[in-house]
Amino acid sequence: MNHIEKYKKYFTKEYLMGPNSFRLLDELIRRSPEDTNYKRTLDLGCGFALTSLFIANETSAENVYAFDLWVTASENYARIKANHLEDTIIPIHGDAMDMPFAQGYFDAIISVDSYHYFGCKKGVFAEKILPFVKKEGYVMIAIPGLKEEPTGELKELFTTWAEGDDAELFRTAGWWETLLKEECGDRCDITVKEAECFDVAWQEWFESGHEYGIRDKEFLEKGLDKILNFVLIYVKKRK
Repeated sequence: MNHIEKYKKYFTKEYLMGPNSFRLLDELIRRSPEDTNYKRTLDLGCGFALTSLFIANETSAENVYAFDLWVTASENYARIKANHLEDTIIPIHGDAMDMPFAQGYFDAIISVDSYHYFGCKKGVFAEKILPFVKKEGYVMIAIPGLKEEPTGELKELFTTWAEGDDAELFRTAGWWETLLKEECGDRCDITVKEAECFDVAWQEWFESGHEYGIRDKEFLEKGLDKILNFVLIYVKKRK
């Protein structure tokens, strides 16, 4: 069985919050620049902790911290216990802008489909995220983005779809690379790529039957698929 298929029961409107996070996470891990130490991993913005289940099962992680602002730790703990991973995954309710961990605590920090909601401002990564990963550790991020800045009718369509201010959360791979290099200087090695799972991740979201998925399908069919992408970010902390 394909390891993604093991999680198919979660490809539903009750669990998916957007394009299939399992696909994004699988590609994020698979395309990492080098072998990564996942022994102690923070799943930042884990939602229903489904990505935490995947990290626990599909990597070398011994402890996964399922950290989210909007889903309670108790709700996620029930799901973790149902999957018999209570000895591996630790659910925590908290804010990414005020994390309660020791600096240099994590071997890896992974964030799927959440970092863009709080990380677009200069200084956030260097001040709020990077301090918590160990030297030689990785911060790995998968987020929705843009192939290019929209213009003309596509810009109007995009702004309508993203509902105004949220349009500012979608950036190109080049934009993210520039921001992170400005923040990290010579402290980090930074790699930014476009993801390859665009079509399947979106299709599984459409097929979930979620009302937002139905709306998204209409907009992508009108032309948004020409400018949208997913961005994969890898930051290795050198010092």
